[in-house]
Amino acid sequence: MRKKTENEPLLTLDKDHLLSVVFEGDITHFNSEDFLRRFRETAPAARLIELTDNGIQEWDSSLVAVLYEIIRYAQENKIKCSYKSLPKNLRDLIRLAFADDRKPTHGGTDYSFLESIGKATIDLCKTVNSVLSFLGQTLASVGRFFSGRSVMRGVDFCSALEDCGPKAIAIVALISFLVGLILAFVGAIQLQTFGAQIYVASLVTIGMCRIMGAIMVGIIMAGRTGSSYAATIGTMQVNEELDALQTMGMSRVDFLVLPRIFALILAMPILTMLADIMGMIGGAAVGVFMLDLPYEEYLDYSLRAFTLKNFLVGIFHGFCFGIIIALCGCYSGLTCGRNADSVGVATTHSVVNAIVWMIVVTGIITVVCLELGI
Repeated sequence: MRKKTENEPLLTLDKDHLLSVVFEGDITHFNSEDFLRRFRETAPAARLIELTDNGIQEWDSSLVAVLYEIIRYAQENKIKCSYKSLPKNLRDLIRLAFADDRKPTHGGTDYSFLESIGKATIDLCKTVNSVLSFLGQTLASVGRFFSGRSVMRGVDFCSALEDCGPKAIAIVALISFLVGLILAFVGAIQLQTFGAQIYVASLVTIGMCRIMGAIMVGIIMAGRTGSSYAATIGTMQVNEELDALQTMGMSRVDFLVLPRIFALILAMPILTMLADIMGMIGGAAVGVFMLDLPYEEYLDYSLRAFTLKNFLVGIFHGFCFGIIIALCGCYSGLTCGRNADSVGVATTHSVVNAIVWMIVVTGIITVVCLELGI
């Protein structure tokens, strides 16, 4: 047994394998690392660990850290540990430390296979219920708007429209031009084999007007505007601004979601038209300047391929994508957690969910159009 030095707990192990740790006097600034090392060397022979207060006069955070390590060691090695004689404030701190002790898990290994399935099912049901509740609130908010009872402000709508409309023109035009250019290149490689380069005009026009223009705008706006919605509303959640709105009796959906949805629904079809035009210009740049096709002939084939049916299908895609992006962005923001990390998670979820649902809706519209012969 080692003799106790100043400012250090007394550590003793008796013949009954009772390991006593006595704290007394001024327990501050002692060598906690050396004490814990000696504790771990002695503890394997113990069957019971007893932490005793013998008149603690002063203590600091190092004492709490030592107590935490001792109790955790006892729990991990299934050794009984008693600390009832410690002061109440120390016992409270110990309970608080272990209540907040979250050990990292790897891939949910703490759950059995059936438990994992059950947990996933419960989480899915909660998510579905949350989504349906949000959609119901949004529809009710739309109803209040058309009945003149909504608290949506015109200035919020104009601000959201400016952000997702004029400010997005440059990036949409550039990306769409490049997509049309790439589409013409890919088509030309195959069509040159048959000497049918002129049909590049038809390929680019139909592809951009019917689907590609809307999809490219949707992806751009999901990453640019949908993520912005999630980050903005999520930050308001962290700053408790959403709670303030609720306290004032104002509908969060009316005030925050409705103007963003209406703005994106209005902007998406217009941006889709811009994408169609820029994509066709990109295809014309390849056809005229690289494939040496006559400008008049390229324009003639483009106009022949351009039909109102294909154009309206593309615009309808853009309209649907606008609803999806706005709903995903606003929902992720409203369901964001209360810390900074949650804002990043909500932003990521909004973009991923928007893109996934855009692809799903594209498949559904394509099948419906095929069945209806559109």
